[in-house]
Amino acid sequence: MITLNVNGRAHQYSDDENMPLLWALRDILNYTGTKYGCGKGLCGACTVHLNGQPVRSCATPVAAVNGQKITTIEGLSNDGEHPVQQAWQTLNVPQCGYCQSGQMMSAAALLANNPTPNDEQIEQAMSGNICRCGTYERIKKAIHLAADLSTTTANAADLAVDVGATGKKGA
Repeated sequence: MITLNVNGRAHQYSDDENMPLLWALRDILNYTGTKYGCGKGLCGACTVHLNGQPVRSCATPVAAVNGQKITTIEGLSNDGEHPVQQAWQTLNVPQCGYCQSGQMMSAAALLANNPTPNDEQIEQAMSGNICRCGTYERIKKAIHLAADLSTTTANAADLAVDVGATGKKGA
């Protein structure tokens, strides 16, 4: 028996251990936000996070993720308020939209590891995600906006912590 910890919820899995994680997520657990692209881990459409790092779910067997923390696009936030999701909406990034969940998962992992990436770092981190519509410039702008939104959110969170129980900043 394999335990798939998806978006904070444990699922018991007893099917084929060699099944790609993508199909377990989509067909068995009904997390359909993760998309099938090439089936060979080359296009990034199927990107999910495994313990916070981006992986290609089409090339990752279920047996390899037993008990580990898996996050899909559905788990990025409960209400679409993740800075990456906000930036994507603000800048109308998607064209056909098919690759965008994988793009957003790679972008979220990038920002978690590097909160203020430059253009070169964004291009490097996103180079494994292919968009047939060519939305790369909008994706880059959205990642910069998400970084700005994250900083703003982090500052707001810091301020809330500073205010603490007394209601006075720095108290």
